[in-house]
Amino acid sequence: MFRGANAINLDTKGRLAIPTKYRQPLLDDCNGQLVCTIDTQQSCLLLYPLPEWEEIELKLSKFSSMVPAERRMQRLLLGYATEAEMDKNGRFVLPSPLRQHAGLEKEVMLVGQLNKFEVWSAENWAGQIENDMEAEREGNFELTERLQDFSL
Repeated sequence: MFRGANAINLDTKGRLAIPTKYRQPLLDDCNGQLVCTIDTQQSCLLLYPLPEWEEIELKLSKFSSMVPAERRMQRLLLGYATEAEMDKNGRFVLPSPLRQHAGLEKEVMLVGQLNKFEVWSAENWAGQIENDMEAEREGNFELTERLQDFSL
């Protein structure tokens, strides 16, 4: 389970270092093998441990190449999917096309989302959080059944 937002700096080679607290669980779960792809809804990346990504691939494999929306989702998620393996320092390279999609330069945010991480530019993350907080304050969202049943 991944949770929390971690500020990280990309190095000059475009490498991202996974925070220490996640390294051993990732080594235990997937030998440090990760898959990174774009988020099709927002300017961020999705970073999965390999077993979690394989579940996504299984779902994608059931899509029809004859249905335009399903084909588009396959093309985007699989087309950008990049395998990565953490080195001994917990780092891996984010390829240039992925960095460009998310507007990543130096300061990034690695955000735990239970079974995966989101990777944001620090600037885009701050803007997204502000938008999300504003929507909450204004009640500007659909109150789904799951949200109605949720309490803290």
